[in-house]
Amino acid sequence: MTNPYEGWVGREEERTERILAPAVQGLAATLDIERVPHAGDALPPGWQWLFFNPVVKRSGLGTDGHPQRGGFLPPIELPRRMWAGSRVRYLADIPVDATATKLSLIKKVENKTGKRGALWFVTVEHTTSCGKERCIVEEQDIVYREATPPGTPAAAPTPFDGVAQFSREFTPDTTLLFRYSALTFNGHRIHYDQPYATAEEGYPGLVVHGPLTATLLQQLALEQGKGRQLASFDFRGVSPLFVGRTFRLEGRTAEDGTLALWARGPDGELAMSATAAFR
Repeated sequence: MTNPYEGWVGREEERTERILAPAVQGLAATLDIERVPHAGDALPPGWQWLFFNPVVKRSGLGTDGHPQRGGFLPPIELPRRMWAGSRVRYLADIPVDATATKLSLIKKVENKTGKRGALWFVTVEHTTSCGKERCIVEEQDIVYREATPPGTPAAAPTPFDGVAQFSREFTPDTTLLFRYSALTFNGHRIHYDQPYATAEEGYPGLVVHGPLTATLLQQLALEQGKGRQLASFDFRGVSPLFVGRTFRLEGRTAEDGTLALWARGPDGELAMSATAAFR
């Protein structure tokens, strides 16, 4: 099969922003974190996703609240788009209130077939730098898929058999999802528009943001690291989590000192898997 999007491979986009302290303090308040990062402090891992997000006019949004197809990313016409996972390398700190630059490069555009039809995977490499120093390198996987037909029954959850050494409960509420959408300028309606999420996309409720869950897992890793800094964090979304339904953030230490981490859904299912390593 000829790849109609091959021409997008190698495309680059660059953005420069100041890592604003009010946005950082807003996320700290949203996550109920006692120690708030201030100007000059290191930006916590996962918090880089507050910045460099596309600012698109309301008239330039699709019906799902995402920016319309085209622009930097290939104009794939499949109606559903999601962030499937990332592989993140933390090379140096980004100070709060510093000016940083993010260079994005499209590395791959691949077509696959899943259980419910066609899939397209786009892999984008993001390199965030302060001055001439590379601070964060992330490979992000974006998946495009067909819409689930109305009335399609949800698959029965499969209990995850991972045995945790440390664990904590977390209950997402609508205010959390609203604040995180606002802080990341994320207009995707599945996170705040209940009728759209249920009637149009077939979810049982509002969906918890994948990067929010990944940020919570990185917080858990730092707690277990006892002062050590993250060198890498890889994660993959497996199944969605929903507002008002308590899930668990869990993990265990591997023999090589890395952490195996996961989010376990309310029915025991695996929602996200991750691996963290320390500097």
